[in-house]
Amino acid sequence: MDDITTIAKKDLYALVIDDEPQVSGFISQALRAEGWSVCEARTAEEAFEKLTEQKWLLVFCDVILGGTDGYAVLRQFSEKLPEARVVLMTGHGSAVGALDATAHGAYDYLIKPFTIDDILNIATAVGEQHQHHTKSKNAKAQSSSLDYISDIPLIGKSPKFVECLKMVGRVAATNLPVLITGESGTGKEVVALAIHQRSNRASGAFVPLNCGAIPVELIESELFGHAKGSFTGADRERVGLWEEASGGTLFLDEITETSLMFQVKLLRALQQGEIRRVGSNQSKRLDVRIIAATNRDIDEEVRENRFRQDLMYRLNAVNIHLPPLRERIEDIPLLARHFAKQIRPPNSPPLRFSTAALEILKNCNWQGNIRELENAVLTAASLCDDVVYPEHLPQRIRLSARKPLAPEPSDSPAGQRVEWITLADLVAGYGAEVLAHTGGNKQSAARILNIDRKTLARILKRNESEL
Repeated sequence: MDDITTIAKKDLYALVIDDEPQVSGFISQALRAEGWSVCEARTAEEAFEKLTEQKWLLVFCDVILGGTDGYAVLRQFSEKLPEARVVLMTGHGSAVGALDATAHGAYDYLIKPFTIDDILNIATAVGEQHQHHTKSKNAKAQSSSLDYISDIPLIGKSPKFVECLKMVGRVAATNLPVLITGESGTGKEVVALAIHQRSNRASGAFVPLNCGAIPVELIESELFGHAKGSFTGADRERVGLWEEASGGTLFLDEITETSLMFQVKLLRALQQGEIRRVGSNQSKRLDVRIIAATNRDIDEEVRENRFRQDLMYRLNAVNIHLPPLRERIEDIPLLARHFAKQIRPPNSPPLRFSTAALEILKNCNWQGNIRELENAVLTAASLCDDVVYPEHLPQRIRLSARKPLAPEPSDSPAGQRVEWITLADLVAGYGAEVLAHTGGNKQSAARILNIDRKTLARILKRNESEL
């Protein structure tokens, strides 16, 4: 009786919707042990009948429920009981599923099999929020027009990538500036586009600008535009990218490559919500969402006085850090098959990967991350028939795989010749790996290797047929 009284005072009511009794029983038992009052439902229809029976604070719902799905439950509860936190569960989940679930208003997204700690962490967070009378700003589901966008290759199901895309789904519905960090080739622009296409700005323009690719003296004109006659060669008025993105999203990639002088002007535009074209004395107010990205440690850039701290705070309202591919090993086969599919003729059988080829891909030190993997797979797919074997992979990939330089004696049958890797191959492979790390910038790669560009070109020459 005392327990029931305590529960009633806390108003901790949970509904578990799953057609598998073992799953619903597991969740219910864990919640009851923490003082929750729990009710179970086997179908979406049964859940709808229970919707108004109680002020449900927490709802665990399977995505697949016979004739309907968990998203229908999510919509119903979001519309009629917005204070309920809905957690979607699935046995066939992916990072994109996590993104879509949170973008549609789900409180969280769990991929089976999950642990009791996963359940209790959610329950504890929701209970604490309830006690402090906080409400989720993202309770209502997004419009059905924000369904999965198949042309965005957000592929994977590794825990780190799933958590990353949950954050993407949650922040998409806001208008906050976002700073995306991560190594080169991790897909920062793809994630920025995903945020835009799942936001209420999806009908507006998504305008990307690589700040590192624009000369310092031209970036202000490129971004803000210029008036006629403002400088030599400015024979007509020009609209900048910021203005082109009005009503949409402006993506500033490699933001840490900008000069301190330009950063002052960028900070003013962000603070005032208006821009002034180069050579003009008139300001123009524009509605633009800013998403920035960098592959550098922005805190280190601030400490070294290469990036303004006030601008960093302005851009970094929400930080999304993309994990490198070496921390997403379980996603590599999925990504490899996706990229292989891109080169296959329509209606042709899917390209298969041998076990040995997949092991090399999973053990490779992907300095160029997803971009480097894509390049390697497309090269292999163009060289093989129906199955990718190790010999179809670029030499630099075979050499950079994390494995012994030669077989252990016990691995080689008596009398069998051991294939040692030559010193030239080692040097060429390491040079290619550094080059991939710098995104193909030979000057930067040569500086890291402490050699000149001609020497770098010479040691890489043996790989030219595969690069």
